[in-house]
Amino acid sequence: MKINKNFIIENFKTIFIALIIAVFIRSLFLQPFYIPSSSMEPNLLVGDRLFVTKYSYGYSNHSFPFSPPIFKGRFFFSNPERGDVVVFKTPSDNRTDYIKRLIGLPGDTIQFINGDVYLNDNQILKTIVSKEEKIFCGKQELIVKTFEEKLINGSIYKASYSKINTFKNSDKFTVPRDHFFFLGDNRDCSKDSRFLSEVGYVHKDNLVGKAQFLFFSSDPKKGSILKFWKWSEIMRFKRFFKKII
Repeated sequence: MKINKNFIIENFKTIFIALIIAVFIRSLFLQPFYIPSSSMEPNLLVGDRLFVTKYSYGYSNHSFPFSPPIFKGRFFFSNPERGDVVVFKTPSDNRTDYIKRLIGLPGDTIQFINGDVYLNDNQILKTIVSKEEKIFCGKQELIVKTFEEKLINGSIYKASYSKINTFKNSDKFTVPRDHFFFLGDNRDCSKDSRFLSEVGYVHKDNLVGKAQFLFFSSDPKKGSILKFWKWSEIMRFKRFFKKII
């Protein structure tokens, strides 16, 4: 069988151009992410897959694959807003992607008193949604209350915690200049800005992008998506293309 060299070359060019376009889109516009943990329940579930917009907060080294040190600072920076669900590189290693909710802006103070969150000395408004709900922390099942919280800019979202187990009381956290304070919605099972040595305050250059919407969701506890004959149990079809709030 005679191999057509022009055919091979043209196919190689096509694949190469497709890869360049994919990297361009991933770097400047949209990047998919998978939710591996329960730290953002009840809003984001293990097995959710979502798109993050890279352009929402401008661009830094972390906007590009492998975070190449090609420039300093952030270009076309746009301030995130309280309540945004944000993907960022954790400050402890500048490599690991975290997804959390933005609570505090530069200059804000955050404090926990009896399990309640105080922003700039005012308790965040909350309304109870469920008095008893089961959510997970890894494989451990937690019995929590779910609240609807409202930030001072009008952002509304759900957060779950139990006053028995949660991060109950703290000193005041004062957010430094050019940094942000993040919390997980599953307050009893989230490593976030409360833990200064592990996450702490997140610099604006570490922001990757804003989580916008889910495009796919499956329940890994019920099986692999390769088991198409069980899709009626595994797939969370109602979560497909759901906007993230």
